[in-house]
Amino acid sequence: MGKMSRREGVALSTGVKVLKVIQRRPYAPGVHGSPKAGRAGGGGRSRLSVYGTQLREKQKAKRLYGIMEKQFRNYFDKATRMQGNSADNLARLLEMRLDNAVFRLGLAKTRPQARQMVSHAIICVNGKKVNIPSYQVRVDDKVSVRENKKEKKLFEDLEKRLAGQTIPGWLHMDASTMTGKVVSVPEGEDLKEIYDPRLIVEFYSR
Repeated sequence: MGKMSRREGVALSTGVKVLKVIQRRPYAPGVHGSPKAGRAGGGGRSRLSVYGTQLREKQKAKRLYGIMEKQFRNYFDKATRMQGNSADNLARLLEMRLDNAVFRLGLAKTRPQARQMVSHAIICVNGKKVNIPSYQVRVDDKVSVRENKKEKKLFEDLEKRLAGQTIPGWLHMDASTMTGKVVSVPEGEDLKEIYDPRLIVEFYSR
């Protein structure tokens, strides 16, 4: 994740190691991204064409959510078939993945950890076990930790972690029961991320 974050120029994870790598080496990995290459060519990161900029935004989003190309293209296709703004639709579909909801609720420290938790059947939706990270949550869905998994070590500091975390407005979290609820679809500020979905729509629409 550290190399990918350096490639995109932004932290793709909230993990301490990733943040330290970005701070220590704020340039792309490889010979061409080194500070020496930057002095020779006018900067560690070369200027991108319009196509290159659009491509980078797509790569940021894919890596942020841990999605492969085929699945990501499917999200775009679905977003364009939905009513409303395609860019907002795309961002909303990504945000409402179950693994992302688990991360946003603070049940996991990172999206990769959230994806693993879902895959290992630690999470329930409306009381039923769901082990598909891409599962789309809906308004009024309840996302919780399975009862027989609540004593796991990864949840021992949950209440402390949640005390210092801001839960987005489209979600509500009850730390005492380890249960979150989808209270609305993400809108406005809740859709803002490190990538620009408009450029991704432009990339696929070429």
